[in-house]
Amino acid sequence: MVTRALLAAGVATAEAGNVFFQEQFDSGWRDRWVDSKWKESDGTAGKWVESAGEVFVDKDDKGIKTGEDARFFGISTSFEAFSNKGKDLVIQYQMKHEQNIDCGGGYIKVGPKPEDLTEFGDPTEYYIMFGPDQCGSTKRIHAILNYKGKNVLRTKDVTWSPTVGQTHLLTLVLTPDNAYEVLVDNESLAKGSLTEDFAFLPDEKIKDPAESKPKDWVDEPKMDDPEDKKT
Repeated sequence: MVTRALLAAGVATAEAGNVFFQEQFDSGWRDRWVDSKWKESDGTAGKWVESAGEVFVDKDDKGIKTGEDARFFGISTSFEAFSNKGKDLVIQYQMKHEQNIDCGGGYIKVGPKPEDLTEFGDPTEYYIMFGPDQCGSTKRIHAILNYKGKNVLRTKDVTWSPTVGQTHLLTLVLTPDNAYEVLVDNESLAKGSLTEDFAFLPDEKIKDPAESKPKDWVDEPKMDDPEDKKT
């Protein structure tokens, strides 16, 4: 997988607002990014390489690529803290799968800076997780938001999988009125209300813990009617 990233906030688009983080993986990117050592101990950590990929228009237009098969990959960097209060938040990146995979993900996470970037991995706390994930017949785009310490998924999957050899632009937009939109190649795949499509709020109706079945309750789905008689 080859990837590039953008994190921005603005009224409608990244161009209209402030860009908080942008990475083209050009000269010096190795000084800005730290490889995760999360999976080094069990020998399943993969290595990142700089590449334009096997299919490209410009060989000098490079990103970072997962350099080995059947490995875990993690890499992170830091940026200055910011607030998007009153503005749209746009998370956007390009990615390309150059081969079919049975199980794997190509998502990014935005969250608080870990004390040690080399420990970045699956347990690391995050605010937003966004991007494709697939295993077997399940192929979806994750849109996960952290709320009060709990990672909350969209209640229905955004079904999608990348086309092998094609570069895709993935975009997540969060707006101040608690709305969201997921786009791929500028085509909207899902949008709506955060409060309606994510289980942030408790159910409007819950079971009364003081209520219980009567002692003479019959659980059988069918029973004889004691009032019924032959005619």
